[in-house]
Amino acid sequence: MLADRARIEVEAGRGGDGAVSFRREKFVPRGGPDGGDGGSGGDVVLVADPDRRDLSWFRSKTRFRARSGEAGRGAGKHGADGADVELNVPVGTQVFDADGHLIADLAHAPARVTVAEGGTGGRGNRQFATAVRQTPRFAETGLPGEAQELELRLKLLADVALVGLPNAGKSSLLARISNARPKVADYPFTTLQPVLGTVDAPDGRQLVAADVPGLIEGASEGIGLGHEFLAHLERARVLLHVIDSSGDVDDAWRTIDGELGAYGACLDERPQIVVLNKIDLLPEPPAFCVEDDRILRVFTISCATGAGIEGFRRALFELVPPSEPPTAAAEGMADYLVYRPQPKRRSYRVLRTDRGYRVAGRPPADAEELERALRAAGAKSGDEVVVGDETLELS
Repeated sequence: MLADRARIEVEAGRGGDGAVSFRREKFVPRGGPDGGDGGSGGDVVLVADPDRRDLSWFRSKTRFRARSGEAGRGAGKHGADGADVELNVPVGTQVFDADGHLIADLAHAPARVTVAEGGTGGRGNRQFATAVRQTPRFAETGLPGEAQELELRLKLLADVALVGLPNAGKSSLLARISNARPKVADYPFTTLQPVLGTVDAPDGRQLVAADVPGLIEGASEGIGLGHEFLAHLERARVLLHVIDSSGDVDDAWRTIDGELGAYGACLDERPQIVVLNKIDLLPEPPAFCVEDDRILRVFTISCATGAGIEGFRRALFELVPPSEPPTAAAEGMADYLVYRPQPKRRSYRVLRTDRGYRVAGRPPADAEELERALRAAGAKSGDEVVVGDETLELS
């Protein structure tokens, strides 16, 4: 079963604390501060992997956390950075935040996007030494890493997508022209999940065809099964409209075309190839009277007997435009699409001193936000906290 949606929780690593240390060495009086900086926390990164087919891997594990940076040490030693966590997702995966806003679209391999950025490591006390303040007894604490809930949605990348009413013969056609082996039966809604197949040409060219569950009237409003999988049609370059020729072919085309238009995403503007299937049930092929500029060509075939299949397969490579290979990203250009603004950095830092903690910069007006920042930095109840000219005790 194709898993095209998943919910995960990601948390980046916390930055390491800076060290408060002074040089202690024989015959070296007044050695001065030598506390090193903390390492940066690890990031959580999503990578588009062409070998992944769906999101089923995220069913067994939904929480991912990167490693935190190590604290700085004496003698100017810098703490090690935390290891990143890379999660491989199928090409065509879209990333949404908890509010449903699109964050990134991994439309091609090997696109990468950082969904949770690790916290910055704190500076050691040697960074604060000046001619006036020669023995700083404080250092910065590392910042916490970003954490958020994400929804992953997969949109299949296919050259051709088969659409039509239930029991029109879409699965039979896919089995005839490609290497896919979908379930085929004589009752509606045989296909319950999208199926991908590769169509091979004699000259070595290939097309990817996708079969989605049958659509019925009202599918765009949530009726039937097909509305759940209409999103997989958005990336298809050509829609292959399969119609049962034993019924009213014009009315069947208008029904499905109306559902595509009601769904949106410009599906009703895509080029279409109309296939009249099951001509073996009629003495003469039916007349298709719809005139529309989007229709590239009309074919009459029979998946049961194989009539017209080979000619249709050859014509498919002529009608479907070749896919454009992804161009190499220029230097300084992103290889993925990001739809969220970068958050602003907060206007204050929490410093760790030999007596407790000190808030440098402009503290937040919200006392709860300041308490959360102090707790995240490691402060406990009873610790001394200096905010501006005031000395407080954390309750």
